[in-house]
Amino acid sequence: MVAAQEALAMAARTFSIKVLTVNIHKGFTFFNRKFILPELREAVRSVGADVVFLQEVTGSHAKHPDKFDNYPDSPHYEFLADTIWPQFAYGRNAVYTHGDHGNAIMSKFPIVRYENHDVSISGPERRGLLHCELHIPGHKVNVHAICVHLSLTEAHRTKQMDMLCQLVHKAVPVHAPLVVAGDFNDWRHRAHRQLAEGAALHEVFVQAHGHPARTFPARLPLLRLDRIYVRNAIGHAPMVLPSKPWSHLSDHAPLAAEIAL
Repeated sequence: MVAAQEALAMAARTFSIKVLTVNIHKGFTFFNRKFILPELREAVRSVGADVVFLQEVTGSHAKHPDKFDNYPDSPHYEFLADTIWPQFAYGRNAVYTHGDHGNAIMSKFPIVRYENHDVSISGPERRGLLHCELHIPGHKVNVHAICVHLSLTEAHRTKQMDMLCQLVHKAVPVHAPLVVAGDFNDWRHRAHRQLAEGAALHEVFVQAHGHPARTFPARLPLLRLDRIYVRNAIGHAPMVLPSKPWSHLSDHAPLAAEIAL
């Protein structure tokens, strides 16, 4: 009887949020053949996620509105968030002649603060870590969320993951729940050990299945590039979202999971 009461009390204290991560390729299909952001918005909504981690999100583009009839007037993260996610944050990473793109986080919970951290190393690749602090009503400790898009170059990724570990140590309280998700481009699977040793982060698919999920290319996933890492939280029911309609909407297969806090 006592054990049953303790189990009920623990269940009452547990609160789960659903997270989704997807590289949206600036709202275009593979090879930029078609602009499909409106379709993508409906697919993202259908997942029912509380917190969405987005990579390659367009903040602005001066020429695309004249080329595509369905191009939104607002930044893409605002168009995607619309009335579903009242809170959002954008971290501009790449700036070019006609516009910019970066990472974004959309949340159903208040974002009490956010900061974008430039982790670009050298060359044309511009990369960032978007760090948001979320307030969950009824919880004393805020949840921290970091949206990640790392380099294609392994030496750069290693340095960027060191920067990620430093950010966690500096900006995330040791007992706070933390979710780190995004496109790690870690095709050689070097991130798990580095992030576990450097920041006590553990990947939810590795914990559930023994290996990260195959996500790229979305039509026939071979490489395990996208990840969801947690600390002071437990990942449940991680899943790769189905090929239909996602393989038409992104070159990366999206990942979703329930995160118990």
